[in-house]
Amino acid sequence: MRRGILLLVVVGLVLAAGVDGASAQPPAGEAVDPVAELVGRLDLERYKATIKGLTQFGDRRQGTQRNRDAVDWIEAWLEEVGCTTTERVLYSYYAPRPGRLVRNPSTRGTPPPLNPTGPTPTGGRIGRNGSGPGGSSIFGYRRRTGVVRDPMLQPDEALRALNMEEPEDGARSQVYCTKIGSTRPDEMYILGAHMDGHGFGEAANDDGSGTALVMELARILSAPDVRTERSIRFALWNNEETGLNGSRAYVEQRRERQGVEDPPGSGRYPEPRWLGMIQHDMMLFDHGAPGPDGEVSPVQRREADVNIEFQSNSELADESRDLAFVFKAANDAYATDYPAMVGPHMTNTDSTPFMNVTPSISLRENERGMHIGAGWDPHWHQPTDRYDTFSDDDFRLGLNAAQTTLAAIAQLAGATLVEP
Repeated sequence: MRRGILLLVVVGLVLAAGVDGASAQPPAGEAVDPVAELVGRLDLERYKATIKGLTQFGDRRQGTQRNRDAVDWIEAWLEEVGCTTTERVLYSYYAPRPGRLVRNPSTRGTPPPLNPTGPTPTGGRIGRNGSGPGGSSIFGYRRRTGVVRDPMLQPDEALRALNMEEPEDGARSQVYCTKIGSTRPDEMYILGAHMDGHGFGEAANDDGSGTALVMELARILSAPDVRTERSIRFALWNNEETGLNGSRAYVEQRRERQGVEDPPGSGRYPEPRWLGMIQHDMMLFDHGAPGPDGEVSPVQRREADVNIEFQSNSELADESRDLAFVFKAANDAYATDYPAMVGPHMTNTDSTPFMNVTPSISLRENERGMHIGAGWDPHWHQPTDRYDTFSDDDFRLGLNAAQTTLAAIAQLAGATLVEP
């Protein structure tokens, strides 16, 4: 039944787009399209300013004071723009060490990735598995990737000092706020992004770009003249870089509480039933593949697009695929600059813990499994992941993803405009 509903929404969105895929302006005297009105409230400079605000906390690495300060700042920001139903998810994280037995999966970490002690090598001639003849393979040229763990590789002394504190095990928190549905408060879509980063930069793209996107949507949908039939939750996960630990803790703590009215008869649902989870993880940089020298173009490519991914081997693959195409249709109808493409390889992102429980998708700049792993973003987990690294064309790709999600979720959640 859910799949049929999603397909009907897809058809409706395509029809709304018109033959050429552009959103049509209503004739004089007709009602304004509320979706177009909401999408029009997105602003490039505001989106950039929200990313810039996040970068004041450096890379926001989990388990540090700069991370805790960033969580507090996000919560205060949400409340200031009208999303006042803020709450915290509390959990603990202990990094795995040799001989340590981890009993609670919600606190389990993952081993740190193989880590170069110097900068990520620039040579791209490593082929499919690191040794392709002539430096290329069926996947084209590739560039080595890794996580910078040496703060001295950050040339900015002030940023280096900010990022110097190393993580400590223990208590963690992450914040979310909720737009409560007017007629179906017991049903909810979750919009997520992870606010933590690493690499001794500013985590501007990974994942300040996704975090700012979710925050901007919270601002727009929390306006006093916006009503939604269903609830929408705006979640800013922590501990993504250590193995999706924050989103896993959320699923483990709250999946059994879905749709339970508390207290009975109150009309309040602390955890509405999940209708879908939409993650946003790295939104800015689609400059194409490395060349034979391992270098990536300094400008956004003409073929840049928003990648909408579902996981083909999840238990809800069909429903997640249908949800992905709802978002593609929303992009066709309402996005202004870049198209969207749907792919079946969602992986290593905070929608993964949800994918067997509710339809789940991820929006991002590149295909996670192939492009990112092949070095298409040379700033991934590097000291160069800074606000000043990116151009307006890059930021506009992130805004385009925000238009896509806002248009889709406004239709799915039944958004209307009312007198404030």
